[in-house]
Amino acid sequence: MEENKHVTIYDIAERLNLATSTISRALKDHHTISDKTIKKVKKTAEEMGFVPNTLAAGLRGNKTRTIGVLIPTVTQPFLSSLISGIEITAQKSDYTVIIMQSHDSYEEEVNMAKSLYSNRVSGVICSLAMETRDTAHFHQFSNNNIPLVFVDRVPKDYNTFRVVIDNYTAGYKATKHLIEQGCIRIAHLTAGSELGNLYNERKRGYIEALKDHNISVEEELIINLNSVTYEEGVKASNALFDLKPMPDGLFAPGDILAVSAVQTAKKRGIKVPEEFKVIGFNNDPISQIIDPNLSTITHPAEKMGKAAAEIIIKNLKSSKNDDAKEITFLNTEVLARESSQK
Repeated sequence: MEENKHVTIYDIAERLNLATSTISRALKDHHTISDKTIKKVKKTAEEMGFVPNTLAAGLRGNKTRTIGVLIPTVTQPFLSSLISGIEITAQKSDYTVIIMQSHDSYEEEVNMAKSLYSNRVSGVICSLAMETRDTAHFHQFSNNNIPLVFVDRVPKDYNTFRVVIDNYTAGYKATKHLIEQGCIRIAHLTAGSELGNLYNERKRGYIEALKDHNISVEEELIINLNSVTYEEGVKASNALFDLKPMPDGLFAPGDILAVSAVQTAKKRGIKVPEEFKVIGFNNDPISQIIDPNLSTITHPAEKMGKAAAEIIIKNLKSSKNDDAKEITFLNTEVLARESSQK
């Protein structure tokens, strides 16, 4: 049996007795090739099952029409929705998307960034790993005019595009909601390094809301996590419930952490919301599945993904480099549900 092989422009050229350069130009609708020849070449290419090698073409031109996405994980609902927004926008402009996961590891993020660069991506969208404290590995993109957009978890000082929400105001709203429900001893879980400002800003909003309502900020009620996971949330919740007196409210900066607190409270016989009120962050699907339903803060993940991809594509189409700017989504809202209601 004859072995299957990819049809190349050389095969089409041999079939039509034309130069390979003519075939190449005809497939690109080049103005130097007649309409009759273009139609003949394209018809023959289709009959022979020719598929253009976009990667090879991209490597020759140093452009692959590919957007690299570097995120902590695809398993978080927020990041899945972010990716969806990126892909919807990329596909409309005939760009493909490569997704890589750092698993919140700085070392992995460095390696993944190198891999994206070596694959000649046209642009990069990144949400920083929890461990990241240095951003030198992104200079390879900035120094070579490859558009770079940070989303959600963004570095404090890096002159490139950012797509974020107003995390300070969101943290303030969440804490104010608990105060309005009667909480006076509110705990908070936080995470990440000083480099990424997402959790720091939510924490700052929490602290300011307490101060504005004449509630003292108690360090024992603020727990710094190694990672935003269910297991870390359980450990932190148990530590909070061991305090005397224990907190009567919790602002968790992620729904998975809030869910872990609700379930830990149940196991310890603590009633939610009667004895302990909880509000999360992101409005993940799990927030409406858990009993009681979880109060949370909305987070426009898909819109943020679309905005990030639009920035990349706009910059690739433009001959001039736009000044780096930040796009901030202000429309985060409190979704009050059973877990925090009086």
